This record gives sequence, structure tokens and C-alpha cells, in this order.
Amino acid sequence: MYDWIVYLAGEIHSDWREQIIDAAEQAELSILFSGPVTDHQASDDCGARILGEEASAFWRDHKAAKINAIRTRKLIEEADLVVVRFAEKYRQWNAAFEAGMAAALGKPLIILHTADLTHALKEVDAAAQAVAETPQQVIEILKYINRDS
Repeated sequence: MYDWIVYLAGEIHSDWREQIIDAAEQAELSILFSGPVTDHQASDDCGARILGEEASAFWRDHKAAKINAIRTRKLIEEADLVVVRFAEKYRQWNAAFEAGMAAALGKPLIILHTADLTHALKEVDAAAQAVAETPQQVIEILKYINRDS
């Protein structure tokens, strides 16, 4: 049994999730982490692989998005807290959607991004309980909220 379930949403091209998970384990925090499928190709291909190929890229992506949404919705609904990472290099529509879903469900949010994205993400940041710039800041928040006193 875990004290917290934390969904790690957003950017999938760096090791930020592993940094947070490893630090939580080292700190012996009672946290179960979940998140989206982080294998980009598997996520993009799941609809066509399972339900059949499509001639149109739109419908191919549509199938995959709907299948991925099953996992995303369930895991965010089960989460006690959602951490959403926005990256500089890639457009993060999925991260914005996951942050919006979590906010709509009343889930506490920690938003993670560099300072140069502050203006672009001001509305997302305004919905969050905390905005961090590094995975280490996220783990410090997790340590703090896991304190006994």
C-alpha cells in the first residue's frame, strides 16, 4: 500500500521521470508512480497495430489517441497528484491536455518547465499548486508533502 499515487505526465524524450522515481526510492517515499506509454513509436502505432491500418494519417492518429486516452484517463483519475513536464524542444499538446484533465478532476498539479516557458504556460501555471524548474525541486516537494509532521 502506498501513501500517494503520482501520475507523471508530459514530455517523453528525456529522463526526468527516472530522476524523480529514483530520488523518491532513495528517500524511501511511499509513492506509486504511473504515467503514459513513453515509447513514442508504440504510442503512435497502437491504434493501427491493434485495430488495423488507416489510409489517412488523421484516422491513424485518431485511433492511437483514443486508445492512449483510456490509459491516461484511468491513471489520472486514480492519481492523488499529477506532475506535468513541458519541454522546450517539442510542442506539448499532450502535456497541456493532461494538465487540463487533471485540473478539471480537481487533482493537485505540479508543473515542471524551464523559466523560458513561463509566459507561454502562464494559464497552466496558474492552475497548479506548484511550478518547478527541475526534477530535484519536484522531489523536494514530494519529500515535504510526505513528512510525518
